[in-house]
Amino acid sequence: MTTEEMQIVLNDMGRKAKRAATALAILPDEAKRLCLTRMAEAIEQDSEIICRANAEDIAAACENGLAPAMIDRLTLNANRVSAMAQGMLTVAAQSDPVGKVISKTVRPNGLEISKVSVPFGVIGIIYEARPNVTADAAGICIKAGNAVILRGGKEAFNSNMAIAATLNRAAISCGLPDGVVQLIPWVGHEAVKLMLKMDRYIDLIIPRGGERLIRAVVADATMPVLKHYKGVCHLFVDENFDIDLALKIIVNAKCQRPGVCNALETLLVDSAAAAEFLPRFAEVMKEQGVEIRGDETVCKYCPDAIPATEDDYYAEYLNLTLAVRVVDGVDEAISHINTYGSGHSDGILSFNNANISAFTSMVDSSTVYVNASTRFTDGGEFGMGAEIGISTDKLHARGPMGADELTTYKYIVRGSGQIR
Repeated sequence: MTTEEMQIVLNDMGRKAKRAATALAILPDEAKRLCLTRMAEAIEQDSEIICRANAEDIAAACENGLAPAMIDRLTLNANRVSAMAQGMLTVAAQSDPVGKVISKTVRPNGLEISKVSVPFGVIGIIYEARPNVTADAAGICIKAGNAVILRGGKEAFNSNMAIAATLNRAAISCGLPDGVVQLIPWVGHEAVKLMLKMDRYIDLIIPRGGERLIRAVVADATMPVLKHYKGVCHLFVDENFDIDLALKIIVNAKCQRPGVCNALETLLVDSAAAAEFLPRFAEVMKEQGVEIRGDETVCKYCPDAIPATEDDYYAEYLNLTLAVRVVDGVDEAISHINTYGSGHSDGILSFNNANISAFTSMVDSSTVYVNASTRFTDGGEFGMGAEIGISTDKLHARGPMGADELTTYKYIVRGSGQIR
């Protein structure tokens, strides 16, 4: 298909999405709940169809040598399909984010000024090998009154097509216009380039994937972009924390699912705890198959550690590699995180309230943890059901983004004939 032909199709998708967004913007919450419930039921009913399509993607991924972590993200089974449906039901049950009165004031001249939440309109989402995003994105966008245009990665093409078809049929069965959920039916880069210039139709673009993808979207998009570049997540082990509990949290944060953005990538250890903590830590990491890259002190106490480079502390490994550094107290830990971190998720393991207060106040990240694994930075774990992504931006939305984060606002001004 030529670029001109693709543009014609995309413009038609944009017009459909605009019409659908207009209908969604005034849809009562009860009607949105019903639609999302029917979508969830349709996903469950089409589970075998979706899994068969996914099996084609998995076979191609294995043939093309896709990394195990990426195959894990790509894989669907009956349980994961059910989880998608359950996430949609959770979103359906939440309060309506549209029409909330954020603030209201009455001016001396009698004008009543209300700040009210409203949908964005049409949201475009570009994502890689995560087919569950197709369902998550549709559910959250509809709850927030938005239409959505999706462009999934080539690795999950068959899965995405099957899920999107199921969702679209369910939406139409609820009386919604064609165009509430649309998937761009090509996997080439030309489609992405054209999509990023559709500011006439798309009000906000959200990229989900690797740093290269996100930076390319930011460079080329003519509409606002909501993003996170990468997840360089830290934990700081304070001097007085329980070692057994620390190791339990670290193993979960690093090893439970190392290929995701909220997995631990750098561990910071208080120098006062290093001699006692690091040898035990090294044993546990060896049992878990984790490669340690550490500074001079770390290498002294961890015999299998590899000397770390400066780049290791900026790295998002997404595998069983962990950068480790010994720091002189909480202030140096904070400085390290604010220098090398990505603003995603960072935590402190401590029983010292003063250190905890300093850490939570001064670490400049979207989510800051006290005595817990970073793996909880997730829409489901935050009670949002599905999530649209995790933002490390500071404008509009930050951290896990649910339906509330997919609304903007407008001012409604009521008067009785006032003139200026």
